Order: sequence, then C-alpha cells, then structure tokens
Amino acid sequence: MPKKTKSVAPSPPNRTPGIALLETSAPVAGIPGPGRWLIAEYQPTALFSLKMSLATSSVGKTLLIPTPYAIKMALVDAAFRAGNAVPECEALLKALVVIDVRIAPGLHAVVTHTFVKVRQAPKVPNPREPYIPTIAYRELVHHPDVMRWAFDLSACDDLVGGWIVELLPHISYIGKRGSFVQFQRCCRRVALGLEFTQPVARQGQWSPPPRAHIVPLDDFGPDADMATLSSYSKGKPKRDRHRKFVETIIPLGIVNTGPGFTEYDND
Repeated sequence: MPKKTKSVAPSPPNRTPGIALLETSAPVAGIPGPGRWLIAEYQPTALFSLKMSLATSSVGKTLLIPTPYAIKMALVDAAFRAGNAVPECEALLKALVVIDVRIAPGLHAVVTHTFVKVRQAPKVPNPREPYIPTIAYRELVHHPDVMRWAFDLSACDDLVGGWIVELLPHISYIGKRGSFVQFQRCCRRVALGLEFTQPVARQGQWSPPPRAHIVPLDDFGPDADMATLSSYSKGKPKRDRHRKFVETIIPLGIVNTGPGFTEYDND
C-alpha cells in the first residue's frame, strides 16, 4: 500500500519561500537548490495519448505532451490514492491553481496514425442493439526520451511544495489511461531552457526554439474547485473560470511524415 502523505491544510503566509532562498542551495520541499523550478523526470513506458479539447469521439487527434491541467489532476488523483481525505485533496487542488507548470517532452517523438474498430451508441437508440460497430481515427505518441515537468515553487509555500514532491512518485500514468510513465527523480533548476514549453504571451527577451508548433493547452482556471472539476460532479466547468486555455509553444517540429506516422524533433 502506498504511504499516506501528510495532511493537507492551509499553511501560514510566512512559510512562502522567498526568491533569495530559492536561489541558494538550501533545501525547499526537501529538494536542495538552487532554483525556483522543481523538476520531475518521468520515463514514458507506453504510448502516450491525450486528445485535444476540440477532438471528437471518432477523430481522436492527440497532443504530443500532457497539459498543465492533466498534470495537476494527476497530482490530485495521486493524493486520493495515497490515502488523503476529500477536504485535503480539495485543498491541494486549490493550491495548484496558481502554480505555473511547464513541460519538456524530450528530443524526439513519433505519432502513429491509425484507424481502429470501436463500438458506439447509435444516433437512434435501439434496445436490441445498444452499440453498433464503426471505425475511429486514433493517434498515439512514442516518446523515447525522459519527459520533464517543471513546477514554479515561487508561487507556493514550502508545505505545498512538499505535498507535490511526495505525490509525484505516485503518478504512474498521464493523459489517457494506459499512457504509463515511471518516476525517475526530482531536482531544482534556476531557469528553464528552450526545451520546455512557453506561453506565447511571455514577456521579456526570449527566442522560440528552432523547431516548434503552437497549440492551446488547458490549465486550472482561477475558480477551479473539486465540486466543479470532479468527474462525478454535475457541475459544468466554465471557460476562463474553472478551466482556461493558454496558447503554448511546444518545442517539437515536424521533420518527417508518411502515410501512417509523423516524426517530430527539436533540432
């Protein structure tokens, strides 16, 4: 059985690590520095799939990477599986709202284009035949390299950072169920390079990577809460309130394509 994580409860304001502390070698959330970015490394052990928000059930075009929304929900799911109660998991979800998450997918990725046989409910319900055979388009991503997720510790206190560090090893898949990953390690970094995703609206001096593409990635909105985002809730998330979409530069660009695949690289 997984070890139960420490109880989640609001922490006092003076627990917030200052920028000066983040730039020293002093441990924050148990991870030695320096650096404001907590980096979690995962080795993909299966094909990845996460449909774009605009994809239909029959045309499942995939993203190349997990979204900040998917990563944060995976942490909340890990909190439940680690034995935390509902109020503690709700507090964790609220704490994750303000934390910036960036993703580094690795150097290469290959997307397979496949048609599969599926069964789905007909447009006109038929009690004698509740499901009919049909075909659907699916894409799956092969990531041969380690994937890294970065969390901005300057947006949270040391206790929240500790929850994240404890829960990261509990995550075994991300995106669509079956997209398995294996946790490797955590470390800290002062700044992120071009191998990480960046919002298009980033301020300051910055140049895009040599190969990249832009897609909207979803994230927690300012009003995100368990009552609305839970799969068992009847509440409907509202755009820009409970769930927001950010135009994001993905540091992978097309280098080769064929009838059944597309190859991406960041060189």
